[in-house]
Amino acid sequence: MSQARVSNTIAWVTFVFSGGFLSLFVAVAILDIALLTRLVNEGFAWSIAWFGAYWQVLLLATFVIGLAIALSPYGKARLGDLPRPDNHRLKWLAMIMCTLLAGGGVFFAAAEPIAHFLSPPPVYGLETPSDAAVHAALAQSFMHWGFLSWAILGSLTTIIFMYLHYEKGLPMKPRSLLYPLVGRRVIDGWVGDVADAVCIVAVVAGTVGPIGFLGAQVSYGLADLFDVRDALPTQLLIVLGLVVLYTLSTVSGIRRGIQLLSIFNVSLALLLMAFILTLGPTRFLLENYVAAGGVYLANFIPMAAFRADQEWMGQWTLFFWGWFLGYGPMMAMFIARISNGRSIREVILSLSVLAPIVTSFWFTILGGTGLALETSTPGVISEPFSGFNMPGALLAITQQLPLGFLISTLFLILTTVFVATTSDSMTYTISMVMCGDDSPPRVMRVFWGLIMGALAAVLLTLGGGSITALQYFIVITAVPVSLLLLPSLWVAPMLARRLSISQETRL
Repeated sequence: MSQARVSNTIAWVTFVFSGGFLSLFVAVAILDIALLTRLVNEGFAWSIAWFGAYWQVLLLATFVIGLAIALSPYGKARLGDLPRPDNHRLKWLAMIMCTLLAGGGVFFAAAEPIAHFLSPPPVYGLETPSDAAVHAALAQSFMHWGFLSWAILGSLTTIIFMYLHYEKGLPMKPRSLLYPLVGRRVIDGWVGDVADAVCIVAVVAGTVGPIGFLGAQVSYGLADLFDVRDALPTQLLIVLGLVVLYTLSTVSGIRRGIQLLSIFNVSLALLLMAFILTLGPTRFLLENYVAAGGVYLANFIPMAAFRADQEWMGQWTLFFWGWFLGYGPMMAMFIARISNGRSIREVILSLSVLAPIVTSFWFTILGGTGLALETSTPGVISEPFSGFNMPGALLAITQQLPLGFLISTLFLILTTVFVATTSDSMTYTISMVMCGDDSPPRVMRVFWGLIMGALAAVLLTLGGGSITALQYFIVITAVPVSLLLLPSLWVAPMLARRLSISQETRL
């Protein structure tokens, strides 16, 4: 029988810690953006230098241990207190896919492969243009958005959250990850408050950044497609529309708004993917997906453990690792919330294997089309992309497809909904932490939805530098968050074994 219990008491200490810090961040941005940028850059460099190698080991270990649990007899154990899942598999997968990919699932999918093609990753030592450079560019993108990044977002921590919540009655909060180490005092003490606050700050930084960037990037796209003036008022209107969309979604709940928005997004993505695969460079895409996948698997360990070029690692791999680590506990909480009744094996294999394979194919379809265009007509993508102009790269790709204007418009809609699906999920999860409730009050969801939108609008008004600073700040918050995730390497296997034994005993 489930021992899960919830509380409607607001965690005021966590609220003050997280809200106070975010307010301080905005205040410093208003008073002296140059100072804020310098402090964030110094903190970013320090985090990469001292924790980069640890993060690489942590992600590798999480992936390997997760697979070992899934493929062991313990993988059959069922999580939660339901005899069967309460969400259909396709709806469940849609919510998971959309929550991680956000705007990066479109803009990075278009821009990252061409960036690696123009400047090949140092692990390969290649020169462009060549077939090998195409394979390496896609393979490096697979590494950044593949097995390791997905695994850290819940393959082990979901087991811990669901066991402690449903079997022990502990709250679905980041602090519960420390319970197996320090016991009950972390649930009621200040250490738990700090752990929750750090995770909230990290996920707000990682979500507000894309909200602000979306305003700037979609404004650029509207100017290019519809001659709308690319200016601050347009960007703020886009942010306002996005806030209304994801707030309504999170208020309506997981079974309605969040689920429906995710299904719409996945359906549109599949439609666009099928369109490009059918009417785009089909043979090029299929051949290079297979070839790049082979390069990815053959060089999996060398890429994951690469340390020779620290500057490049900081700009690429470790930036992504810090970004995903910052999301780790909160994403796992959301997965735990929607995975009641599923087996350990299903959760881990869907998250750590299936989702990365789908993501890699998506990157091949969009980014691979850009590579096909660039290799056939040098400069056609690289020139609009100059200066790391991600929306420029996206529109340069989509406008050269059949029905280019319509496809470009649909991609802007897709990007907006991708950001909305991450924002509604994270708004819901933050509200869970604040209230200790699986179904937090609607007023709390509205509050955090509006707060994140307001932060994005303020920072956007201050200039792109403040949004960039907040985006890089998530890598700094990944330092304490990654320490919070470390015990999962041995706690998750222990709890999986305990859960398996208890269920066999009940049978």
